[in-house]
Amino acid sequence: MILETEENKNNEEKNNLNETENVVENAVEENKEVEAQDVNQNIAETELSKLKEEYDELDDRYKRMLAEFENYKKRSQKEKEGIYGMITADVVAVMLPIMDNLEKAGSTKTDDEKYQEGIKLVARQFREALKSLGLEEIETVGQRFNPEFHEAVSHIEDESKGEQEIVQEYRKGYKIGNKVVRHSMVIVAN
Repeated sequence: MILETEENKNNEEKNNLNETENVVENAVEENKEVEAQDVNQNIAETELSKLKEEYDELDDRYKRMLAEFENYKKRSQKEKEGIYGMITADVVAVMLPIMDNLEKAGSTKTDDEKYQEGIKLVARQFREALKSLGLEEIETVGQRFNPEFHEAVSHIEDESKGEQEIVQEYRKGYKIGNKVVRHSMVIVAN
Protein backbone atom coordinates (compact mmCIF):
# COMPACT_ATOMS: atom_id res chain seq x y z
CA MET A 1 0.00 0.00 0.00
CA ILE A 2 2.80 2.27 0.62
CA LEU A 3 3.88 1.69 -2.89
CA GLU A 4 0.46 2.43 -4.10
CA THR A 5 0.32 5.60 -2.07
CA GLU A 6 3.68 6.68 -3.35
CA GLU A 7 2.60 5.81 -6.82
CA ASN A 8 -0.59 7.80 -6.33
CA LYS A 9 1.47 10.67 -5.03
CA ASN A 10 3.77 10.40 -8.02
CA ASN A 11 0.77 10.28 -10.32
CA GLU A 12 -0.73 13.27 -8.58
CA GLU A 13 2.55 15.14 -8.86
CA LYS A 14 2.74 14.18 -12.52
CA ASN A 15 -0.81 15.32 -13.01
CA ASN A 16 -0.06 18.54 -11.13
CA LEU A 17 3.08 18.98 -13.18
CA ASN A 18 1.14 18.30 -16.39
CA GLU A 19 -1.54 20.73 -15.33
CA THR A 20 1.11 23.32 -14.47
CA GLU A 21 2.79 22.73 -17.81
CA ASN A 22 -0.59 23.08 -19.53
CA VAL A 23 -1.30 26.29 -17.62
CA VAL A 24 2.18 27.61 -18.49
CA GLU A 25 1.73 26.58 -22.13
CA ASN A 26 -1.69 28.22 -22.23
CA ALA A 27 -0.26 31.35 -20.61
CA VAL A 28 2.59 31.38 -23.14
CA GLU A 29 0.10 30.93 -26.00
CA GLU A 30 -2.13 33.68 -24.62
CA ASN A 31 0.95 35.91 -24.19
CA LYS A 32 1.94 35.20 -27.81
CA GLU A 33 -1.59 36.02 -28.95
CA VAL A 34 -1.58 39.25 -26.93
CA GLU A 35 1.84 40.16 -28.34
CA ALA A 36 0.60 39.35 -31.85
CA GLN A 37 -2.47 41.49 -31.25
CA ASP A 38 -0.25 44.32 -29.96
CA VAL A 39 1.99 44.01 -33.01
CA ASN A 40 -1.04 43.91 -35.28
CA GLN A 41 -2.52 46.90 -33.47
CA ASN A 42 0.77 48.84 -33.80
CA ILE A 43 0.91 47.98 -37.48
CA ALA A 44 -2.73 49.02 -37.90
CA GLU A 45 -2.11 52.29 -36.01
CA THR A 46 0.97 53.02 -38.16
CA GLU A 47 -0.96 52.33 -41.35
CA LEU A 48 -3.88 54.40 -40.10
CA SER A 49 -1.52 57.26 -39.26
CA LYS A 50 0.04 57.07 -42.76
CA LEU A 51 -3.41 56.99 -44.38
CA LYS A 52 -4.53 59.96 -42.29
CA GLU A 53 -1.44 61.96 -43.33
CA GLU A 54 -2.05 61.04 -46.97
CA TYR A 55 -5.72 62.00 -46.65
CA ASP A 56 -4.83 65.35 -45.04
CA GLU A 57 -2.33 66.06 -47.83
CA LEU A 58 -4.85 65.19 -50.55
CA ASP A 59 -7.56 67.20 -48.79
CA ASP A 60 -5.23 70.22 -48.61
CA ARG A 61 -4.33 69.87 -52.31
CA TYR A 62 -8.01 69.60 -53.20
CA LYS A 63 -8.89 72.74 -51.24
CA ARG A 64 -6.02 74.68 -52.82
CA MET A 65 -6.99 73.56 -56.32
CA LEU A 66 -10.62 74.43 -55.67
CA ALA A 67 -9.62 77.91 -54.45
CA GLU A 68 -7.38 78.39 -57.49
CA PHE A 69 -10.21 77.32 -59.78
CA GLU A 70 -12.65 79.74 -58.11
CA ASN A 71 -10.10 82.56 -58.54
CA TYR A 72 -9.63 81.56 -62.18
CA LYS A 73 -13.39 81.70 -62.78
CA LYS A 74 -13.60 85.17 -61.19
CA ARG A 75 -10.63 86.45 -63.24
CA SER A 76 -12.13 85.01 -66.43
CA GLN A 77 -15.49 86.63 -65.70
CA LYS A 78 -13.83 90.02 -65.08
CA GLU A 79 -11.81 89.67 -68.28
CA LYS A 80 -14.97 88.82 -70.25
CA GLU A 81 -16.76 91.84 -68.82
CA GLY A 82 -13.74 94.04 -69.53
CA ILE A 83 -13.45 92.80 -73.10
CA TYR A 84 -17.18 93.30 -73.66
CA GLY A 85 -16.92 96.85 -72.31
CA MET A 86 -13.89 97.63 -74.51
CA ILE A 87 -15.53 96.22 -77.64
CA THR A 88 -18.77 98.08 -76.93
CA ALA A 89 -16.84 101.32 -76.38
CA ASP A 90 -14.89 100.81 -79.61
CA VAL A 91 -18.04 100.15 -81.66
CA VAL A 92 -19.87 103.10 -80.10
CA ALA A 93 -16.86 105.38 -80.74
CA VAL A 94 -17.10 104.55 -84.45
CA MET A 95 -20.83 105.39 -84.45
CA LEU A 96 -20.59 108.72 -82.59
CA PRO A 97 -19.68 110.79 -85.70
CA ILE A 98 -22.76 109.32 -87.42
CA MET A 99 -24.91 110.44 -84.50
CA ASP A 100 -23.30 113.92 -84.59
CA ASN A 101 -24.06 114.23 -88.30
CA LEU A 102 -27.67 113.09 -87.82
CA GLU A 103 -28.15 115.70 -85.07
CA LYS A 104 -26.63 118.42 -87.29
CA ALA A 105 -28.86 117.35 -90.18
CA GLY A 106 -31.88 117.50 -87.87
CA SER A 107 -31.05 121.03 -86.72
CA THR A 108 -30.35 122.39 -90.25
CA LYS A 109 -33.05 124.67 -91.66
CA THR A 110 -35.01 123.21 -94.54
CA ASP A 111 -38.27 123.91 -96.31
CA ASP A 112 -39.40 120.29 -95.97
CA GLU A 113 -40.50 119.97 -92.33
CA LYS A 114 -41.49 116.32 -92.65
CA TYR A 115 -38.01 115.49 -93.92
CA GLN A 116 -36.48 117.35 -90.96
CA GLU A 117 -38.81 115.55 -88.50
CA GLY A 118 -37.80 112.21 -90.05
CA ILE A 119 -34.09 113.00 -89.57
CA LYS A 120 -34.74 114.07 -85.95
CA LEU A 121 -36.66 110.83 -85.35
CA VAL A 122 -33.81 108.72 -86.77
CA ALA A 123 -31.28 110.66 -84.66
CA ARG A 124 -33.38 110.11 -81.51
CA GLN A 125 -33.71 106.38 -82.25
CA PHE A 126 -29.97 106.15 -82.87
CA ARG A 127 -29.24 107.98 -79.59
CA GLU A 128 -31.62 105.64 -77.70
CA ALA A 129 -29.95 102.57 -79.25
CA LEU A 130 -26.54 103.79 -78.09
CA LYS A 131 -27.97 104.65 -74.67
CA SER A 132 -29.21 101.04 -74.35
CA LEU A 133 -25.55 99.99 -74.68
CA GLY A 134 -24.74 102.13 -71.63
CA LEU A 135 -23.66 105.31 -73.39
CA GLU A 136 -23.97 108.48 -71.26
CA GLU A 137 -23.30 112.11 -72.09
CA ILE A 138 -20.51 113.80 -70.13
CA GLU A 139 -21.75 116.94 -68.38
CA THR A 140 -19.89 120.07 -69.43
CA VAL A 141 -21.31 123.62 -69.29
CA GLY A 142 -21.13 124.99 -65.75
CA GLN A 143 -18.90 122.13 -64.56
CA ARG A 144 -15.27 122.41 -63.49
CA PHE A 145 -12.77 121.34 -66.17
CA ASN A 146 -11.60 117.73 -65.62
CA PRO A 147 -8.93 116.46 -68.03
CA GLU A 148 -10.19 112.89 -67.56
CA PHE A 149 -13.48 113.83 -69.27
CA HIS A 150 -12.84 117.12 -71.08
CA GLU A 151 -10.48 118.39 -73.75
CA ALA A 152 -9.94 122.18 -73.73
CA VAL A 153 -9.84 123.67 -77.22
CA SER A 154 -9.88 127.30 -76.13
CA HIS A 155 -9.46 129.47 -73.05
CA ILE A 156 -11.22 132.77 -72.26
CA GLU A 157 -11.05 135.31 -69.44
CA ASP A 158 -14.41 136.01 -67.79
CA GLU A 159 -14.56 137.39 -64.25
CA SER A 160 -18.21 136.33 -63.87
CA LYS A 161 -17.21 132.65 -64.22
CA GLY A 162 -15.32 130.48 -61.73
CA GLU A 163 -11.78 129.24 -62.16
CA GLN A 164 -11.53 126.51 -64.83
CA GLU A 165 -15.28 126.60 -65.36
CA ILE A 166 -16.54 125.23 -68.68
CA VAL A 167 -18.47 127.95 -70.51
CA GLN A 168 -19.17 126.31 -73.86
CA GLU A 169 -19.25 122.84 -75.37
CA TYR A 170 -17.75 122.50 -78.83
CA ARG A 171 -18.33 118.74 -79.20
CA LYS A 172 -20.25 116.39 -76.91
CA GLY A 173 -18.31 113.78 -74.96
CA TYR A 174 -19.56 110.35 -73.96
CA LYS A 175 -18.70 107.58 -71.55
CA ILE A 176 -19.80 104.03 -70.85
CA GLY A 177 -19.64 103.41 -67.11
CA ASN A 178 -16.35 104.99 -66.04
CA LYS A 179 -14.65 104.52 -69.43
CA VAL A 180 -14.51 107.62 -71.60
CA VAL A 181 -15.50 106.82 -75.18
CA ARG A 182 -14.90 110.35 -76.45
CA HIS A 183 -13.73 113.41 -74.52
CA SER A 184 -15.86 116.56 -74.60
CA MET A 185 -14.28 119.45 -76.50
CA VAL A 186 -14.87 122.55 -74.38
CA ILE A 187 -14.00 126.19 -73.92
CA VAL A 188 -12.73 126.95 -70.41
CA ALA A 189 -12.87 130.25 -68.52
CA ASN A 190 -10.08 131.71 -66.35
